[in-house]
Order: sequence, then structure tokens, then C-alpha cells
Amino acid sequence: MKTIATAIALSLGLTACFAQAADAIPTQKVDQALHDRLPAEIKSSGKMISVNNGSFPPYEIVNGPHSMDGASADLTAALAQLLGVNIEHATVSGLSGVLTGINSGRYQMAIGPIGDYPDRQQKVDFIDFVQEFVVFGVQKGNPSKINGLEDTCGKRIAVMAAGSAEQVIRKQSDDCVAAGKPAVVVQSFTDQPSSILAVRSKRSDAFFSSQAPLTYFIEQANGQLELSGKGKKNGFGDIFQGTVVPKGSELGNVVLDAYKELFSNGTYAAIMKKWKLDGNVLQQPGRNLAQGAAK
Repeated sequence: MKTIATAIALSLGLTACFAQAADAIPTQKVDQALHDRLPAEIKSSGKMISVNNGSFPPYEIVNGPHSMDGASADLTAALAQLLGVNIEHATVSGLSGVLTGINSGRYQMAIGPIGDYPDRQQKVDFIDFVQEFVVFGVQKGNPSKINGLEDTCGKRIAVMAAGSAEQVIRKQSDDCVAAGKPAVVVQSFTDQPSSILAVRSKRSDAFFSSQAPLTYFIEQANGQLELSGKGKKNGFGDIFQGTVVPKGSELGNVVLDAYKELFSNGTYAAIMKKWKLDGNVLQQPGRNLAQGAAK
């Protein structure tokens, strides 16, 4: 597993390579009505802390202990302007650390986007702002011939620890064994750069993850990697991702209404265009959209 220093080194210099020229992202005026609805402790301190578990490009590109670039950094900046507070960033190890930190109150939110699934909705709320697809990042030429979930039996598959892709690939491994085929060799990593490095160094046959960050990493891989499994469900239904907030909190209502404003005034579209995420756009944000759980 990588250290924090390695994560920073891997992300340095990548931002400008992926972001494309776009219209300037609009500057927001403080919406006093939204600000007034924030929890008292946030209004009193004038800040929130958004937690992440390392780089998730092109959304989150962590380049220091409290510094981040990417689409989510731009979204955070716009949200902070609209709400009239500062939003700081903090990095922890693993998704479980993110969710635990929010539930404990140490962090107010995780800008994400983080995968919205019904089991996670039992403990936290999701303010969804993108849709996603799960595919494979493989070595150029796809030597292991992994074209979908059905091709993973006996293969070394890298995944993010505690993520939804890990759950799907472990179930697939059970299905492989039940069918008399070799189990999947599941390799869990706490961050995206380590996972993609395992494929580049041929320690893994594929990285099973969200299409947006995989596309980002493949663009940086100098022709060593390619995508596979596109256009398939790969064990998933419709996938929504968003910002994580405490369960049932007023903060969630405020963030949802703030996102609605950023969608309607063109800020969201400008951010998504800048980071080549047009294919992941939602028409409107929503709360807990996964599998018909929208409210």
C-alpha cells in the first residue's frame, strides 16, 4: 500500500493533463437563506471539513494533507461561496475511515462522489450529483482477455477496499467456485493510484472500478493500459454517486438545495465540462437515489 507521500507524488502534475479549457466557473454570491439554515456549530465556526480517502481522479486529486484539485475541489469551492463558509479538506485511510469520521461528527461531510447504495443509506445520507459505470482497467491489448465480470474467474483483480466493486467481485468469486472454476484473486487497495500501479506493474490482471477515474488514469499511462467491459452492467444496476452527510441531518437538506442552485445557474455544467465528465452528468441532484430510494 502506498504512503501519503506516494499518493501526493502520483497525483502531482496530472491535473493540467486531464482538465480541458472551459468557460470560467461562475463565482457564487452568498445565499443568506441557505447560510442561515446551516447547523449552529457550522455557522459559529464558519467552516466545515470535507473528508476523503485519497485521490479519486478526476474528481478528487489530493496533492497535500489539506489540499485538493479536481472536479470535486471546484464543486467544494462553489459550495463554500454559496453557503458563506470555508470548507477544508482532510484525508483518511479507506472508505470506512470516511464513513466513521462522518458518523462520529469529526467531519461534517465527504464531498465525494462516493457510491450511493441502500446498505450505506442506513447510516448516512447521499446527496447525489453524478452517475457512474463500473468497468475494468487492463494492460494494453487485454492479455488476460477480461471483457466483463464473467471473465474474472482465476484472475487477479484489484479493487478499492470496502468499496462496492469489492463486494461485487467477491460475489463473483463465489459464483466462479460454485461453477467449478477457479476463485477470483481479490486484491484490495486503500486508494486508486496503488490499484492502477498494480496493473501497470503486472501484479494485477485488472482494476475493477468506476469508469471516470479509470479513464483519467489510462490517459496518464502512456499507452500501457486500456478500458474493457464498457457497455455492460458488470454486476451493477444504475449507479449514483454523491456527497455524504450525517443521516437525517439538516446539513443534507442545505447541501441538496445548494446543489440545485449550482445545477440551475450553470456552475455544475461548467465544472463537469472542464473535467471531461459530460457523460456522468445528472439532470438534477437528489437524495439517496440508489435503487428507487429517492426522497
